[in-house]
Amino acid sequence: MLEIGNVSAFYGKHRALDGVSLDVGRGEIVVILGANGAGKTTLLKCIGGLVAAAPGARIAMSGADLAGTPAHKIVEAGVALVPEGRGIFGELTVAENLMLGAFPARARAKESENLAMVLRLFPRLAERLKQTVRTMSGGEQQMVAIGRALMTSPEILLLDEPSLGLSPIMCKELFQILKRIRDEGLGIMLVEQNAKQSLAIADRGYLIESGRIVGSGTGAALKEDPAVQRAYLGASSTSS
Repeated sequence: MLEIGNVSAFYGKHRALDGVSLDVGRGEIVVILGANGAGKTTLLKCIGGLVAAAPGARIAMSGADLAGTPAHKIVEAGVALVPEGRGIFGELTVAENLMLGAFPARARAKESENLAMVLRLFPRLAERLKQTVRTMSGGEQQMVAIGRALMTSPEILLLDEPSLGLSPIMCKELFQILKRIRDEGLGIMLVEQNAKQSLAIADRGYLIESGRIVGSGTGAALKEDPAVQRAYLGASSTSS
């Protein structure tokens, strides 16, 4: 459904991405693992139209070319990004934040249906629709951010470090919700430092180093890979 081919990106003379190719299908979670500065966020921003990909890149959604397309047109094509830091409007209520997500033309006919799905996935939000978002906990704010993205009626959801700053209990709840979102038929590309929990729910994963894809496999296979365990799961080099 989402196809990425030969995507490179630069910040001035610095090459942040170098010929990245990957794909995300309908109803699957694909996790991107890498160290800080590896290019994970830049990749999501390239897909979302916030950073320009270098000439020759292919970014396609269901066969439609999105490379060079403005960000709002990419949302209309069915791709929604939840950025690191959430990007919510703290002075607005939960309901107002969610309704902003329903602005794209593709989402308007399904506004009620999408809202029902969001409140089913996040019942806590149903209780707090009138609450000002800045007064909520970090986990609740992340629910608002994901809920707002779902209100755009996406086919692909891009998530940048959604568990950052959350308590262990909230992290566990978040990853269970991501599985339920996948079960709704959405594709999810997940950039996440919590490798253990993300690989536990991922169908597939890619490893990125210095802007290049250096490995890939199923979530289960990557979780058992000794190199992945040493780099991302805290296993020692002597562990069996």
